This record gives sequence, structure tokens and C-alpha cells, in this order.
Amino acid sequence: MLKDHAKIIHAIAASEEIIGRKRLQKMVYIAKKLEFPFQERFQFHFYGPYSEELTLRVEELCNMGFLNEVKEKKGGYYQYRYTLTDNGKEFLSLNEGVAMPNLQDCLTDMNSQNARFLELVSTVLFFESLPREEVQEKIFTLKSKQRYTEEEVETAYQYIESLKEKAGH
Repeated sequence: MLKDHAKIIHAIAASEEIIGRKRLQKMVYIAKKLEFPFQERFQFHFYGPYSEELTLRVEELCNMGFLNEVKEKKGGYYQYRYTLTDNGKEFLSLNEGVAMPNLQDCLTDMNSQNARFLELVSTVLFFESLPREEVQEKIFTLKSKQRYTEEEVETAYQYIESLKEKAGH
């Protein structure tokens, strides 16, 4: 059980800091799709793939004192900032068996992208078994409020390929 918690801590440690719950969800989902061994199950939700299990694990890690969650007011909404605590670093050092080669490069890259783009990338990956035209149609239908362009969808596909190279696939 705690191995899955340790993987989440490892992901946040590899990123140094993750700003935003949506960003955290998308980064773990994309990493899972890149065949990193995250166990959380995801469903399609308002902002793309979402995992209740991941939300609960992060909450548990905060309650255990391994993660620091800071809630900040940003304009008309709240944003959450996640970092490791000293206890989290110690826990991670005791669970080095969960280390995932190449994960840091992928997460650092993802963490530098904006949340809107990560939402697009994760949505493309969620529907990856469909032909590109159908994926694009789903994006334009399900994500109409985001107003993604064909060029952005193409950029998402290219980005996925670059992440696969970083992941070693």
C-alpha cells in the first residue's frame, strides 16, 4: 500500500514542486501512460483524466506529514502548491526501491508546461486508441470551452512523442 504512496512522493520530489491539483493529476496520468508504474485508476472528468485514488493518496500523504500543501488565493480561485516535507524526504530515502529511471526528466518537462496544455495532452492520451481524426473531434466536442486548435492538437501529439523518448520508449 505505501509503495503507491511512495511513488507519488517520488513524483513530487522529482518535480521539486507542483503547483495546482489539476497539474498534479495530469502529470501522474501522463507518466502512467508513459508506462511509469503508477497504479491509480483514472476516469474522464471535466478537466480530462482524473483519479479519485490519487486525490485520496495526496490527502493521506499531507495528513501523514510527508507532503506540504499550501492553499493560495489566485484571483477568483484557490491554487494548491505541493512540496515534500523533511519527513517526506526521509520516507522517500527509506523507499528507494520505487525509484523510476527517466521519471525526473519527464516530470520536469511536464511541470514546465501550462495546465491547459497538459489537459490537452492527457486528453489525447486518454483517447489514444482512436484514430487521430476521432481524437480531435472528441477534443473539439468535450473540450469546446478550451478552444483548442488543430495546431495545438498536433503539438500535443509531438509533445507525447518527445516524452516517450525521454521515458526511454
